[in-house]
Amino acid sequence: MATPKIRQLDNRLANQIAAGEVVERPASVVKELLENAIDAQASVVSVDIEEGGVKRIRITDNGIGISDQDLPLALARHATSKIASIDDLEAVATLGFRGEALASIASVSKLSITSNTSDLPANGRAAYCEGREMQVSISPQAHPRGTTLDIRDLFYNTPARRKFLRTERTEYARIEEVVKRTALAHPEVAFVLSHNGKVIQRLPAGSTDADLQRRVIGVCGEAFAHQSVVVDRVAHGLSLRGWVGLPTFSRAQADLQYFFVNGRVVKDKVITHAVRQAYRDVLYGGRHPAYVLFLDLEANRVDVNVHPTKHEVRFRDSRSVHGFVFSTLGRTLADVRPGDHTNEANVSDLPESSFEQVSIGLNIPTIRSSDAISPSEEKSGFESASQSGLGLSALSLSSMDGSWIQDSGGSLSQSIAPGASAPAGLASQSSVARNISAGDVPPLGFAVAHLHGAYIVAQNANGMVLVDAHAAHERITYERLKAARAENGLARQPLLVPISLHLSGGEMAAFEEFSVAFDGLGLVVEIAGENSVLIREIPVILARDNAEQLVRDVLADLSEVGHSDRLSARIDEILATMACHGAVRANRALSIGEMNALLRDMEVTENSGQCNHGRPTWVQLSHDELDKLFLRGR
Repeated sequence: MATPKIRQLDNRLANQIAAGEVVERPASVVKELLENAIDAQASVVSVDIEEGGVKRIRITDNGIGISDQDLPLALARHATSKIASIDDLEAVATLGFRGEALASIASVSKLSITSNTSDLPANGRAAYCEGREMQVSISPQAHPRGTTLDIRDLFYNTPARRKFLRTERTEYARIEEVVKRTALAHPEVAFVLSHNGKVIQRLPAGSTDADLQRRVIGVCGEAFAHQSVVVDRVAHGLSLRGWVGLPTFSRAQADLQYFFVNGRVVKDKVITHAVRQAYRDVLYGGRHPAYVLFLDLEANRVDVNVHPTKHEVRFRDSRSVHGFVFSTLGRTLADVRPGDHTNEANVSDLPESSFEQVSIGLNIPTIRSSDAISPSEEKSGFESASQSGLGLSALSLSSMDGSWIQDSGGSLSQSIAPGASAPAGLASQSSVARNISAGDVPPLGFAVAHLHGAYIVAQNANGMVLVDAHAAHERITYERLKAARAENGLARQPLLVPISLHLSGGEMAAFEEFSVAFDGLGLVVEIAGENSVLIREIPVILARDNAEQLVRDVLADLSEVGHSDRLSARIDEILATMACHGAVRANRALSIGEMNALLRDMEVTENSGQCNHGRPTWVQLSHDELDKLFLRGR
């Protein structure tokens, strides 16, 4: 008789296999235990770490605790208080629910749980379990209401796993990031983080919007709060709120991106694609946006049971979620114009003491010169500026208020060469404008001079404004071309000879599912056979592009995230090139009227703070910054 090749795994080995999925490193342990503390309704959580979490992880909370009879089950596989039926699994409202974490952690460490469900410390009980035998022992131990989990010598019995860990500093940094993410999602909970006996981070609890903003400042830094705009939209059963960094507040790495779905931090390709698409027109090169966003929806509209570590989710209707996030962020960023602070994060309204209170010892991300492009200090739209939509030459000098802009015989339109004296009339123009008041002056002020045929010098109530004339006009022209395209639709042209395209099984399935989307993209594609289609019409503006590759790229996007912006992005690239060629060129002298017309257009144009390539179009130098340059007041 043949020896059986299939055998039942013993409990210890099964737990260690499960640990390989859940417990990758000390930070994984901290994540699971913090989720349990939040689910236990804790309002204060203390995290004590030794040697990067390898030697010891101790997490204490003041939650509801674990009863005597439940302590042994807490360390068993497939045991949980979070779900009881398939209906519960399809609408999970808690962070933890798998019933695997504690058993998996116990199988690769020396774990003890001390808990109490009453207000009498003497009623506390402790459970101890060591990975070697997985035997649980229970004993009395005094403990206040709540739970303490103490994990020692992680991976002591699996040395191969331990070899894959990084340095103590690196492992602790990962733990700190987990605590920061959890703290952002739950401002109503106070957190204290200690490493090797030293308190590193202390974040007090709060329940108001101001408290959430303080938490964001404590985790992400004041620079992010000062250079971000508020997102707050509810529609179609979806709610998106939080903060998105201005395009000029971009990062060299994607290290300041936090997205939460129903209070759970996730990394989702649908969300990532939607955010990237929203920033596509305004972000420079390979830069990464910064954001803290909270998406809330009904629990049955999102599946959180798709990955052992619960980092990923699957939306029931990914297309609607993608469209909601993209349109919300796109509209928010497009509304950022000079002068209006209505959508700026209200950092100035928070007491200064709150910054000190939440940032004790916190390793706050700072913006170095390599991490951020020089930001503008003014944020949103200027509604009272001219909405005529006329070009540069349409606004003449005579259209300006003579008390502010004085005709100096055209001398101010001349470029000022290095070392040359200022043109006649500059002094009188400057002396008048020095007395301007905030209520009388547009956000970008009034033009004073044109430097080197490239830069407009203007002054407003806050100080001096410098504008890259070509970049600004390029953005204005580009936005008008896009608006014209949106108004008139995509013109299509039939192909003289339709293109036959053979598709893979996956591509064909995507085409059949999303065939309606092609018409909205300006493509006419028909099924020609079992795995082939015919491309009959394409957008006129893409006549010179590779139609076959465009269709395949669109299908790839539709298959992955249920949405595609390939054609729109390609059309925008062409429009951007047209705008670049149509913008004012360097070394072209601009009159005062032309420069002021450009400033007024910038104030009413979407995304006018960046050119088509994401670089800034203007910067503000405040009175204080100008004084510092010349050591005034010292």
